[in-house]
Amino acid sequence: MRLEPRSPAGQTGDRLGETLDRLRAEGRYRELSVLETPEFSSNDYLGLARSPELAEAVVRAVRTSDRVASTGPRLLSGNAPEWEALEAEFAEFAGMEAALYFGSGYAANVGLLGALLRPEDTVYSDALNHASLIDGIRLSRANTVVFPHLDFDFLEDALTVDAGTGERFIVVESVFSMDGDRSPMDDLIVLAERFGAGLIIDEAHAVGVFGRRGQGLIPDALRSSEPLVAAVYTCGKALASPGAFVAGSGRLKRFLVNKARTFVYSTALPPYVASHVSAALRFSANADGARLRLHERARRLRSGLSNRNVDIGRSDTQIVPLMFGSSQRAVAAAESLTAAGFTVRPIRPPTVPEGTDRIRLTVTADTRPAAIDGLIRAVAGAERP
Repeated sequence: MRLEPRSPAGQTGDRLGETLDRLRAEGRYRELSVLETPEFSSNDYLGLARSPELAEAVVRAVRTSDRVASTGPRLLSGNAPEWEALEAEFAEFAGMEAALYFGSGYAANVGLLGALLRPEDTVYSDALNHASLIDGIRLSRANTVVFPHLDFDFLEDALTVDAGTGERFIVVESVFSMDGDRSPMDDLIVLAERFGAGLIIDEAHAVGVFGRRGQGLIPDALRSSEPLVAAVYTCGKALASPGAFVAGSGRLKRFLVNKARTFVYSTALPPYVASHVSAALRFSANADGARLRLHERARRLRSGLSNRNVDIGRSDTQIVPLMFGSSQRAVAAAESLTAAGFTVRPIRPPTVPEGTDRIRLTVTADTRPAAIDGLIRAVAGAERP
């Protein structure tokens, strides 16, 4: 009896099912859901996502725009005066010569690194860098040295090794998205200058939160002679708007317009989105009061958890991880906290390294002190990190 071969679709279906079954068995299966109370899971650090003023600015931009679609990539029919003005506005805000807008932070990092780095270059990447940075580096095929998280002694030793004929680049986040700790900018700059390495810094979780007018961590550390090649600023966190910017020199911008594939081959967002981002940027620049509230509430959460001997790693920002070490423990604790009225999500590999499963807590300028105190008590009563 001759058996009929399985169809390609059937074979693929079996493979997908096996993978999903394995994820469930490992406690790593994820699914979409709508958070009823996202108070401690939101990246809306300044509370702008619910701002009536920002909403009105967006509505006004839609009503006054001459089109609600871009009609193509910016190198074809998708460019508009609004994008040119927004990029100039953001460059001035960030203290950079120029800026280029991408449709997302992921696209910005992959486009920047995939275009800038060459196979003969050597890139030194922090072990806890965001997936978009890792993927951009991989796409470039550059020689890669992954150094332990913020271990600058290791980084210094690695930089002393001859890297060959290519250039050298150090890639880090200024505020790490899963651990909530900060790169020591002064030390980083000293190393980069000493060894002639270019710096590429992702400010996604710092823009709007730190620095004068919410410029991030870079301006307070840099002087005019520093080796900064590019900085990436995601708009979808504190700025409560779509997209991201790569900021640096005018030459870098012109290079990316020609070589960054995620820019060249992506349909532009509608021009009214530029007005949305511009309004959010103006609100953020004048949000000193919200920033003060945000930092006060973050300190309240960190100190309250630390006083109860809860492991929050090295967090010193608005991102506060509850460190567990296994998917099962993280999932159980998340279920316990959700049952207590705090909707949180476990973070498991591959988002974080093996053995560092956690619950990632965040606070915003609008997080209620009473809710923070209640969460601290709930964590103390749940399975402990």
